[in-house]
Amino acid sequence: MSRFWNPVVQTLTPYVPGEQPQMQRLVKLNTNESPYGPSPKALAAIQEQATGDLRLYPDPEGTALKKAIADLHGLDAKQVFLGNGSDEVLAHVFLGLLKQAKPVQFPDITYSFYPVYCKLFGIDYQTIPLGSDFEIQANDFKSPNGGIIFPNPNAPTGRAIPRVDIEALLSRNTDSVVVIDEAYVDYGAESCIPLLRGPACPENLLVVHTLSKSRALAGLRVGFAVGHPALIEGLERVKNSFNSYPLGRLAQAGAIAAIQDQAHLESTTAKVIQTRERLVAELAALGFKTLPSTANFIFTRHPEHAGEKLYQALRDRGIIVRHFQSPRIEDFLRITIGTDDQSNELLAALQEILAGA
Repeated sequence: MSRFWNPVVQTLTPYVPGEQPQMQRLVKLNTNESPYGPSPKALAAIQEQATGDLRLYPDPEGTALKKAIADLHGLDAKQVFLGNGSDEVLAHVFLGLLKQAKPVQFPDITYSFYPVYCKLFGIDYQTIPLGSDFEIQANDFKSPNGGIIFPNPNAPTGRAIPRVDIEALLSRNTDSVVVIDEAYVDYGAESCIPLLRGPACPENLLVVHTLSKSRALAGLRVGFAVGHPALIEGLERVKNSFNSYPLGRLAQAGAIAAIQDQAHLESTTAKVIQTRERLVAELAALGFKTLPSTANFIFTRHPEHAGEKLYQALRDRGIIVRHFQSPRIEDFLRITIGTDDQSNELLAALQEILAGA
């Protein structure tokens, strides 16, 4: 601690990202990265931009990328906002849209960056408990608020709610913004982006996406939000008061190519979904209880074994999963869906651990 810190800095408890261990032999199933590479077209586009033109600033508006996203989803480019990963997009959302007189609401078990943003920006917040089976219950978001935000599917549970429930929430909650964080939507959940098409676009709905998961570009750092043009204009004001060039030339080129390669997206997400369903069944045979998931991870526990001990026993064998030391979920493991071979190694290790317990 330094005496030169702003007093706010002393109160912060920063977000802790998933571990990136430097181990020679590692089965890495802890940060929800794609087990398959990005689109070859994206890699080619990035390489094409690695020229002397890197001396020049990139397009601050990301015009071509906004058009690619808008074309894919049937929107207008004025409905698209870009950022350096969805975490930066979310930071601008919290500051630009959710810092209101009333508290922002989000689930009590959800993406742990949300309360971090609130503390950073001085935003009051209220947590809404998940249901008994760890589901988001949209009807519970009913008190006056300065905004509502949650992932769909939720993290770390993997559970999603249908779009019709979010439509009902929007119809009830007309005086503040509803932000749906769809980082994992491509793995089987319903997107809310169709609600934003045409003249009936709600004024208070914002949907956030990332290219880090299903597009397998976590190392490129590209995220975006789509919504009513008036919401996007507010986010642009925040962005241009912070960093006018959040996305470099390489990032924009790779993102455009990835967005346009739907065949690669559909192929790789189908593989993940198939492996996910097989893994859930195999874990059930070992006695694990797994929540329904439409994400590229599962949230599972064994009734007879503590989550922390399972986590450490797997780590000792070079298999990294995620464990949260939080009330209600300390016995769960969040396991990223990897390749079939990685799943086989995980299952073999768990069989060994349970047999020796």
